[in-house]
Amino acid sequence: MGAGALAALAGLAGCSGDGDGAGSMGVGDSGSAAASDDLLAQIQERGSMTFATEGTWSPWTFHNEAGNSPALTSRSRAIAAELGVDAEFAEGEWDGLLAGLDSGRYDTMANGVSVTPEREEKYAFTDPYAYNRIVVITTEDSDIASMHDLSGKTTTNTLGSSYATLAESYGATNTGVDDFNQTIELLEAGRIDATLNGEVVFYDYMEQHPEAGLKIAAENSEPTHVAFPLRREAATESLLSAMNDAIASLRESGTLAELSNEFFGMDISQA
Repeated sequence: MGAGALAALAGLAGCSGDGDGAGSMGVGDSGSAAASDDLLAQIQERGSMTFATEGTWSPWTFHNEAGNSPALTSRSRAIAAELGVDAEFAEGEWDGLLAGLDSGRYDTMANGVSVTPEREEKYAFTDPYAYNRIVVITTEDSDIASMHDLSGKTTTNTLGSSYATLAESYGATNTGVDDFNQTIELLEAGRIDATLNGEVVFYDYMEQHPEAGLKIAAENSEPTHVAFPLRREAATESLLSAMNDAIASLRESGTLAELSNEFFGMDISQA
C-alpha cells in the first residue's frame, strides 16, 4: 500500500466505518459464512471488521477536531483494507473493551495493546505493528530518577494495563483511573508521584501543552511489542494469519513507517 492508499486513509480518518474496501482479499460470497466458526469468513461476509478502542489516548487513539470519530485509526483501516472490508470502531473504557473482546462483541482491539506473557495466555496476538518505549512521567521537581525509585511512590494508570503492572512490580502503589487525562490532572495537582506511559504519549501531550511542568524521569530498558489481540480459539486462526500477512505487506510497502511518522513524529514500526 503506497502513497495513494495513504491519502485514502487520511481522508477516512474523520468518520468511522468508511474504509475504502480495496484490499487483497474480496468479501466472501458464501451464504453460510456468517454461521460458520471462522471469524475471518464472518468478517468478509458482513463486509466490516470491528475494532474496540478508547478514543481518549492521544496519539494512539483520539477524536479529531470534528469530534465524531477516533482520529488515529489508520493502522486499523489499513489492515481492514488489506482484508477487503471496512473498519468500524466501538469506544469504551479499557476493562470494558477487553470484556467485549472476550464475549465476541468486537473482533479485535486497536488501542496500543502491549504483548505481555500474562495476556498471551489468554489472547492470540498478531505480529507487532509498533514498539512502545515505556517512560516514567513526573513533575519537573520530582526526585525520581530511575524505575527503582518508584518503590513506595504513588502512581495512577488504568487498572489491568501493562503500565500499572510495571509500576507495581517496582513497588509503587497504583490507583486506577479511566484515562490518561485523569492521570495528568492528578499528577499536576500533586496527588500522585508519577505515572507510566508511552514515550510518544508524553511527547504528544507536551506538544499540545508546552506549559506543563512535566518531564521523563526514567524509561524501561526494552520497548514493549504492540499488536492486535484476538480470542485464543480455533475460530480466529485464519483471521490471525490474514492479519499477519496484512501487517507484513504494510511493513514491506513502507506504509507502517509512513503512518508512524505522520501521527507519532517518529518511526515506531521497528524495534
